[in-house]
Amino acid sequence: MAMILKNKKLWLGILFTLLMLLIYRLGYYIQLPYIRYENMEAIYNDASSKMFGFLDVFSGGALSNFSILALGVSPYITASIVVQLLQMDIIKPLKEWSEEGEEGKQKLNTLTRYLAIFLAFVQSLTVVLGVTVSYKKVFFGVGTPNGAMTYIYLSIVMTAGTGFVLWLADRITKHGVGNGTSLMIVVGIIASYPDMINDLMQTYIFDTEAGSAGIWKFIISIILMVLLVIGIVFMEAAQRKIPVQYANRPSSAILQGRSDSNIPIKLNSASVIPVIFASTLLSLPSTISGFLSEGTAKTVLNMIFSTSEPIGFALYIILIVVFTFFYSFLQMSPDKMAENLQKQNAYVPGIRPGEETSAYFSRVLFKINVVGAIYLSILASLPIIMTKVLNLPASVQIGGTGLIIVVGVAIETVKQIKQIGQEKSYRGFMD
Repeated sequence: MAMILKNKKLWLGILFTLLMLLIYRLGYYIQLPYIRYENMEAIYNDASSKMFGFLDVFSGGALSNFSILALGVSPYITASIVVQLLQMDIIKPLKEWSEEGEEGKQKLNTLTRYLAIFLAFVQSLTVVLGVTVSYKKVFFGVGTPNGAMTYIYLSIVMTAGTGFVLWLADRITKHGVGNGTSLMIVVGIIASYPDMINDLMQTYIFDTEAGSAGIWKFIISIILMVLLVIGIVFMEAAQRKIPVQYANRPSSAILQGRSDSNIPIKLNSASVIPVIFASTLLSLPSTISGFLSEGTAKTVLNMIFSTSEPIGFALYIILIVVFTFFYSFLQMSPDKMAENLQKQNAYVPGIRPGEETSAYFSRVLFKINVVGAIYLSILASLPIIMTKVLNLPASVQIGGTGLIIVVGVAIETVKQIKQIGQEKSYRGFMD
């Protein structure tokens, strides 16, 4: 705290960040036109509805509230993942841009934003059409135009909302404490916590039918949340450091443990991307089943792709494990890591440069990903298991992707604040 107060640039950046986040959150209350809000209880009361899924989590409930900022930064996240995957020898110009340094990075950022706006329009149109089909009384009251241009108009308004959110995130990144897009997601997730705690209390404490067993369930739920936060902080900060020796430096420094040259690899190197991929793939068939009438096809889709069913749950865990390995090896290619070490005239002690180094990195990444995949699988499955065991309300999620994002971004933001403070201290020392 003393570091923040002494550093004018730092506390002004924090205040600016809080202002931008406040503006973003106020957008939650500005709702779309042409909505019959008196009929929205149909959606709020439909606990089994999975139409919104992760989109609603990332927007802090703005989607289910039909806000103009309903999609938040979710289209940008999707666009970032798509562009990142296309760089891997799929589209050569994108691969070349990724190797051009700062200029290439700027080109990729511009492409990502254009793609995000396009995806925002597609998602907006899908949401409007989907809600109209499933809940016919929500949109278009008496005297409201109900034509193609009205659907397009609503989609454009939601797309403009996403553009505005991305602009706010840019302001935070440039003039605030950084991590603008991540902070937008975190604010949306945290905004749902008060309602979650309230629902938990209403179910277990204020409900006379719950009795003393309800109080114990409430206490267990809170203790589990606290333990999960502590566990996630430990896992997100855990790293495997691979020592590196440079040919022009003496090896005695490493032998005496005084060298800081190493390659840190996070234990959860894939972050929450595998869970998002797996949930997105499973949510598509579930969304389709929502448009089907009761019958065999709907029953089969729910049985296979619903995470509350044994087959769907097993498929969910398998997809998380597969995507954890796929994304980690995609992000940290052993061949490229070995090649970069050779270019820097460096090597891993006891490992020959070239193919042996690449094989060594592959073995290390595999072992790390085994732990990371188990960790992500446990966190992703906890909300499903605990909902069954403790009979939790639909709004209460113990564990899950949201908690990983909040803790991860909190750790990165603290590091960013410390870095800004240290930069100021170093400049003062040099002056």
